[in-house]
Amino acid sequence: MSDPRTLDQFDISGRSALVTGAASGIGLAYAECMAEAGAKVTLTDIDVEGVAREAKRLKELGHDVRWAVCDVTDILEVSSVFDEHVAAYGGCDIAFANAGLDVGNGFWSPEDKRNPAGQIDVYEKARWDRSIDINLTGVFHTVREAARVMKRNEGRTGRRGGSIVITSSNAAEVNEAIVGVPYMAAKAGVKHFMRHAAYELAAYGIRVNAIAPGPFVTNIGDGWVKKNPAAKAAWDKLVPVGRMAETYQIKPLALLLASDAGSYMTGAHVMIDGGMQLGPVKPLND
Repeated sequence: MSDPRTLDQFDISGRSALVTGAASGIGLAYAECMAEAGAKVTLTDIDVEGVAREAKRLKELGHDVRWAVCDVTDILEVSSVFDEHVAAYGGCDIAFANAGLDVGNGFWSPEDKRNPAGQIDVYEKARWDRSIDINLTGVFHTVREAARVMKRNEGRTGRRGGSIVITSSNAAEVNEAIVGVPYMAAKAGVKHFMRHAAYELAAYGIRVNAIAPGPFVTNIGDGWVKKNPAAKAAWDKLVPVGRMAETYQIKPLALLLASDAGSYMTGAHVMIDGGMQLGPVKPLND
């Protein structure tokens, strides 16, 4: 078998992608990336105004996109948006299980401030339940429905299966007290769930991988870092490469995993965190 040209392997023109949590942040970057690379894209989110606005913007740029409201904690809604995507585009080749939420109350901040409400012995059960429902169960719902429709792909375009990309976090690998205990637990669960899904779905030509971002400037935590320059400056000092990331920097990795360029990758938990898994930067001794 001859080797295809390297850049050709990144070509996803004509394929279709569905992205959850696509109204802002990393999810919007995924949707932009897929559209910019020639895919037909469905953006979904619970933020009606935001997802409609971003889909309209991408359409005005000439991309083939549509949008839908979807609460990933509701399996019927997730199933419906996948069915509507398939009806619109003839199938689903790529799915990003991205929707997530930081429910807050971590017990430490980069400015070295403690929040007693974030400690385990007083952490509110309602916050725990909401974080697990969105960040873990929502991923299960999305992967479940993506697998259901992708198993139909064989023979549709000459390609089997598809690619599922899950948004995990560096909090799945390292202690991350800022985001709080349920978020860390959910993302650790996401990592192991991804591995099982990848193992089970490989026989159907469906690849499942996870991107594990570190400190990115997004709207998570109600846009805490965007609203607080001091918090961002404190984060920048902690990251080994010296800065938090902007969401456009995740696009090349997303395209790798979504496209044939990543055809030999499944079950991978790929860190993109500026070196934070190595440990936060500490002042050098003079």
